[in-house]
Order: sequence, then structure tokens, then C-alpha cells
Amino acid sequence: MKIVKKGNKVKVEYEGTFDDGTVFDTNKKQSEPLEFEAGSGELIKGFDEAVLGMQEGEEKKITLQPGDAYGNYNTELVRELPKDCFPTDQELKPGMVFMIKMQNGQQVPFRITKISDETITVDLNPPLAGKKLNFLIKIIEIVE
Repeated sequence: MKIVKKGNKVKVEYEGTFDDGTVFDTNKKQSEPLEFEAGSGELIKGFDEAVLGMQEGEEKKITLQPGDAYGNYNTELVRELPKDCFPTDQELKPGMVFMIKMQNGQQVPFRITKISDETITVDLNPPLAGKKLNFLIKIIEIVE
């Protein structure tokens, strides 16, 4: 049997759920499995580490604490910005997502959480930050 080792390209099928059973992400109905290099850091830490040592065809259930997923929720990433920082050609609403370009060129999404007369409160935390995540992972193929 092939076993996943660091550096292997793997194809996986997965389903991510919260404790209440709500599915937050899955690739089960897609035609192509997720392909990545095991142990490379391309994916969240806990998921990346969980596939190491698995066999082709094996299924595994894992639970990730925030530190092994998208990190703890950071209140310092919630900011209040002047309304004039935003486009005036569209109606802004809480829940809308925009992209901001960082100094290093990386684009980071942020969500509007609150709108007042003069300011807009935004949250730069990843949407799944601070959440415990459950995954069902199946190794479809180990590509050597």
C-alpha cells in the first residue's frame, strides 16, 4: 500500500463541518479532488498534517482546534474606517466582502460588520477564525 509522506502529491476528497453538522466546505460533488503537496504548508496546518501517514483509499475523521486551522479570533483585526474609504457607487451592507491589497502585494479579504453615519466597521479575520472544524478526509490517490 502507498502511504502519504511529506512531499507527496495527493488527491483528496473532503467534507468540513461544524459540531452541529453544518457543512462549511466540501469537494465531494466536484469532478476533481483537491490536489496538493503533503506537508508543504499549502493548506491549514491540521489538515496538512492529518494526511501524513494515511494510505491510498483510507478515510479519516479529524477535529481541528482554531490554532491548527485558521487561528484564534483576533479583536485587533476589527477596525473602524471612515465611510469615504469605500466606493460610493454601490450600497454597502454588513456581510459584504471586499479585498484589500497589503504592502507586500498580498490581497486579503475583509468583511463589513457594521455601518454607522460616519464610519464602517470591518473585520480582517478569516471567516473561520476561532472556530473548531471537523473534517472527513479520504485519500483518493498518492501521485509519485
